[in-house]
Amino acid sequence: MRALAALVALAALAAATALPRRALLPHGAARGDARLRPGDDESSPAVPLRRRLPFYGRAARHLYVGTNGVISTQDFPRETQYVDDDFPTDFPVIAPFLADIDTSGGRGNIYYRQDDSLDVLNQAADYIWAGFPQAAGSFMPTNAFLATWEDVGAYEEVSQDTEPSKKLNTFQAVVAYDASDAYAIFLYPDDGLQFSGTRPKESYNVQLELPARVGFSRGDGDDPKREGLFYSVASSQQALKNLYQESNVMVPGVWVFHIGSAAPLANVAPAGGGGQAVVTLESTLARAGPAPATTGAQALEDGGPSAPTELLPGALPPAASYPGAGASPTWRGGAELLENLSEVVTEGLPPAEVRSRGPSPEAAGFPQGHPANPPSHRYGQHGVGVEEDVSSDADAFTYSAAGRETCRRHGGRCSPHAFCADYATGSCCHCRATYYGNGRQCLPEGAVHRLNGKVSGRLEVGRTPVTFQDADLHAYVVGTDGRAYAAVSRVPQPAASALLPLAPVGGLLAWLFALEEPGSENGFSLAGAEFTQRLEVTFYPGQETVLVTQTAEGLGPEGYLSVRTQLQGRLPPVPAEAGVRIAPYAELYRYSGAGATSEGRRQYVVAGAAGNRTLWYRLRQNITFGGCPHARRPPPGPQRLRVQRVFALYDGAERVLRCATASRVGPAAGAGEEQPAAHPCADGSHACECPAGAGDRCGGELGSPSPPPPSERPRSLCERWRQSLLEHYGGSPRGHQYVPRCEAAGAFAPLQCHGDSGYCWCVDESGREIQGTRSQPGSPPPCLPSVAPPSVRPTPRPDVSPPAAGTFLLYAQGQQIGYLPLDGTRLQKEAAKTLLALHGSIVVGIDYDCREKMLYWTDVAGRSINRASLEPGAEPEPVVSSGLLSPEGLAVDHLRRAMFWTDSGLDKIERARLDGSERRVLFDTELVNPRAIAVDPVRGNLYWTDWNREAPKIETSTVNGANRRILVDKDIGLPNGLTFDPFSKLLCWADAGTKNLECTFPDGTGRRVVQNNLNYPFSIVSYADHFYHTDWRRDGVIAVNKDTGAFTDEYLPEQRSHLYGITAVYPYCPGARK
Repeated sequence: MRALAALVALAALAAATALPRRALLPHGAARGDARLRPGDDESSPAVPLRRRLPFYGRAARHLYVGTNGVISTQDFPRETQYVDDDFPTDFPVIAPFLADIDTSGGRGNIYYRQDDSLDVLNQAADYIWAGFPQAAGSFMPTNAFLATWEDVGAYEEVSQDTEPSKKLNTFQAVVAYDASDAYAIFLYPDDGLQFSGTRPKESYNVQLELPARVGFSRGDGDDPKREGLFYSVASSQQALKNLYQESNVMVPGVWVFHIGSAAPLANVAPAGGGGQAVVTLESTLARAGPAPATTGAQALEDGGPSAPTELLPGALPPAASYPGAGASPTWRGGAELLENLSEVVTEGLPPAEVRSRGPSPEAAGFPQGHPANPPSHRYGQHGVGVEEDVSSDADAFTYSAAGRETCRRHGGRCSPHAFCADYATGSCCHCRATYYGNGRQCLPEGAVHRLNGKVSGRLEVGRTPVTFQDADLHAYVVGTDGRAYAAVSRVPQPAASALLPLAPVGGLLAWLFALEEPGSENGFSLAGAEFTQRLEVTFYPGQETVLVTQTAEGLGPEGYLSVRTQLQGRLPPVPAEAGVRIAPYAELYRYSGAGATSEGRRQYVVAGAAGNRTLWYRLRQNITFGGCPHARRPPPGPQRLRVQRVFALYDGAERVLRCATASRVGPAAGAGEEQPAAHPCADGSHACECPAGAGDRCGGELGSPSPPPPSERPRSLCERWRQSLLEHYGGSPRGHQYVPRCEAAGAFAPLQCHGDSGYCWCVDESGREIQGTRSQPGSPPPCLPSVAPPSVRPTPRPDVSPPAAGTFLLYAQGQQIGYLPLDGTRLQKEAAKTLLALHGSIVVGIDYDCREKMLYWTDVAGRSINRASLEPGAEPEPVVSSGLLSPEGLAVDHLRRAMFWTDSGLDKIERARLDGSERRVLFDTELVNPRAIAVDPVRGNLYWTDWNREAPKIETSTVNGANRRILVDKDIGLPNGLTFDPFSKLLCWADAGTKNLECTFPDGTGRRVVQNNLNYPFSIVSYADHFYHTDWRRDGVIAVNKDTGAFTDEYLPEQRSHLYGITAVYPYCPGARK
């Protein structure tokens, strides 16, 4: 009867054309919802679930809500790691509308809560029973979790001259479950989806939009052998627009899915609409075409069938078993404790000033004109011998294992995310780019880190002795903004309240994971996960003293930092009912080769029934850690740690001591008065001389320090740059890659060369190239200060790596052009490399002149069209450098010696000779967003795409601009890529809107779909029986068979960023004039 009543109650909604907003489940402040902090990439604290949630065969204890339309069972990585990518994700995802959402500036609210009220559970049950009638007799939810995105906007770059978009989205996700089963309900009200995608932050001024994704992902990022199980509901523009009109439970805008079960659940199952055929989005909107072949990336590791990539009725894979989730620290209550910490840390600190560890020569003061983005390398151990006793050639690499530690014998001690470098006296480990630490332990930048440990104490609180052993310590650190949360459980009273002023272990996390300002390093960057902190705290006015010793014991198998804490001494009592407020503080840290010292004074307020008391304590600490002396790196200068917000409370019901801090570290200069420094005899940084018989503490007084050994000179600009590039090359630069040559005193050597290539040039005292001095192999230039270089036109200096013979692909990847050879039609991924490194450019369109072996490309950053020969030692040169705004597509006519390009900023199509002469506009009307362009040199026809959202089209004309006409304007969405196959005489395009790869004859007849399940293609090229396209979801090159439409191969560059144009280079010129 209850199920029948549910269907009757839903009948009125089913008869409507769209879901009214009032039909969303109740939400907002009036229902006790928490509100997510406004911003571009925010996430909620962990919400501990009252009952474990079954999700993809795992039992989740917590849920997190993110700005970007997503819920997860674990905290989110940086949005750049998932927001532009397709399913599957590397972490568990429930995604009602995954896109780059921004709630800054009052644009919307995001609410979330747990709820076990009958009205919410009954409403959720009604939807579930409507979609799964068989569950009506056996399932009634006992718990629910609601997340509502209300009038939220898309991220956009708004200038002073533009207003934020008024397009706002509203949607809701409800997870309803009991001990055995879990269901997700997505609700999209009428007019709730006013935008269907967001513009990638890396797109620069290339106008494009990535559709949102709706679906689920189990998240197998810890298993590199498979991409993981996932279920995609909608990811194309049309499917997203239909979300509020369609349904799988016969109620427009409502979608229900079975997402977890105590019994094996092979994959997420959609509702069946009470026996009706499932109303699908992607599958019903897709044009007829061959089914895509299953790829290895889609298949499960155990050999089972691949997960469905879109909503497909029927046919789910057979059941499979999944391992349970591991335990994680419990975080309950105290949400108000954590609010606004991120804003506090970054307040007053411009984003550009937050240190980025990736080498950036310009940001570090390095001279311009040198490669700033060399390719990254895979994990592993690399040995690099650096000969430090250099003479005229400082760029010498040697290897010797005689009488010292070497990478060959000791490189295994390095982190898997580090490389090993040999020095004159031994070897050292250095973390790779995007990781930080001491080399033996490295953590990913910007990730969430966890710390576990034990706390023991023998204390006297007032006159009460208290002893406890191995209380659990769990901490959670947000690496991107210096926030840290810690909880110590099972601390008995009165010690728990008395420890509140120490919050709760003396601020170790604040030093260890502080947000780094430029030129500064936090504790983990210096010490890694192996150090000992000794803390002496004296409270006033009673002069009670407690000693704290904290020992970091490395990283566990899951990457968790392990710390053991020992407390001993006396503490002033704090009433159990009182609260403690700790004032912000700043402390100066001084570093020596053996560690760090600091002194400080911290003030706190005890707020009780009898009123407030302001108290303080003095703190002295020494932190010792083992650096690597062989690199001869000078210790950092004094640094000031600013802890701008500290919260501490004791949860008596759970006997948990909690604290949260927000901190950043920067140079000591200009930070106000310095705290008293620790005496050099006390901190162990000097050898101290005491009078005879006085003992090592000199009868209670510290002795006189011996003069410290003379310090080494600071590293020069050349040496810093050299070290930075070596680290970025992974310790092993290739023969053609540039590494600065430095003289013994640190200055730039006058002669600089591209590795061992023989291509050399002269530099001035700042390392900048002296124009006109570039030479060929075998004839180095006379780089003497007295020689005046000839005056020639300046040209940029790329990192040139000539390609091998044969057929190969060239692709644009931002500031570089990549080389990918072909063996037949198979991608030779192991031989891929960077062909041209073009610092400061954003390369979009590329094409090749087969007659003169010349590569041409458009640069939207430099607003230019450039070219370079593929011969060794060639220099790029601009051919069109004025009158451009956003040049994108480019096509070369090798027969007419002409080139054609689109400009989406000026809405023009132009042509010119290959040297840039005889330039003229072909079309500047009836164009909105012209992008791709292709030419048929033999027949003299030109083709281009216009992805005008209101009326996308593909047009054609002659190469002289005559006979312009529309070729295709039906059933297309975002035609990004276009190619003309000179062998089959077919015109083919890749559509990021419809997800189709289609072909037609030049007159528009014979249109057919080759593949109907692309991700987000950008550019496409045809060669032999294959298409190759760049993809913005995969950030790679994808191969598709022309005959079957099957995906046959893919190449994902090690350096992850979006790929733009692609072209094929033949050893001959295809086609000839007849």
